[in-house]
Amino acid sequence: MIRRATGVDVTNILEITKACARHMINQNIFQWNEFYPNAQAFLKDIERNECYVLEIENRIIGCITISTFMDDEYMPIKWLTPNENNIYIHRLAVHPNYQGKGYAQQLLTYAEQYVKEYGFISLRLDTFSQNKRNQKFYELRGYKKLGDIYFPKQSEYPFHCYELVL
Repeated sequence: MIRRATGVDVTNILEITKACARHMINQNIFQWNEFYPNAQAFLKDIERNECYVLEIENRIIGCITISTFMDDEYMPIKWLTPNENNIYIHRLAVHPNYQGKGYAQQLLTYAEQYVKEYGFISLRLDTFSQNKRNQKFYELRGYKKLGDIYFPKQSEYPFHCYELVL
């Protein structure tokens, strides 16, 4: 079941994202670190009703942020659609013990259905340039790679921006 996250979910969400960070670091993918993602980001997402969790048998195993807010870092990207009426995906994570079972697909499908249901025109996101698995995941779903942005606190490497027009 996918539902909106509440403040009491933050501890579980952080356990998932920290486990994901360790898992990626073990694969030499330095996408997340001790600074990001953090409780402050998730609490802000929850305050804006933009954070969702995936529960299996009453256990939170994944999360996704579905936001209308466009970060300043995205401004230089030449998007496929105008910068209005778009959804931005952030902090999509599935605990490593549950990866490879289609749960990230479920979370992203939920976000895509949200875009259609509420009349948005596209879904935008970024993923780490060193995370080839994520790039393939989005590209197989029809997302178009449009350009690069940087988050210096996270990595010296760029993040690729993607958009799916729905």
